[in-house]
Amino acid sequence: QWQLVESGGGLVQPGGSLRLSCGASGFTLDDYTVAWFRQAPGKEREGISCISGSGRITNYADSVKGRFTISRDNAKNTVYLQMNSLKLDDTAVYICAADQHVVCRIGITAFGSWGQGTQVTVSS
Repeated sequence: QWQLVESGGGLVQPGGSLRLSCGASGFTLDDYTVAWFRQAPGKEREGISCISGSGRITNYADSVKGRFTISRDNAKNTVYLQMNSLKLDDTAVYICAADQHVVCRIGITAFGSWGQGTQVTVSS
């Protein structure tokens, strides 16, 4: 069964850091563009970062640029999102998505595989 599973969410104070992981089971992520989205209560899902299958191309939404870093370890079949300088507005469910036929560009949502999400709460 093909599955994406996110982990690493939690409660953190403003200014803190978290590292999210997106792991795949049932398939290998090597050739897949992987993206991170987030959805806060009452808000639309927002694409925040993506990485190409090779890892050579990464993109970020303006809202996270300079604070978040996406990376991948294909040997571990995992994509990471390092989140630094977290703000209250970063509170959301973070969801990863993957697809072989999608380019890495913010705004694209047509991914074939989606995880269930992990909750990130930034609060003092």
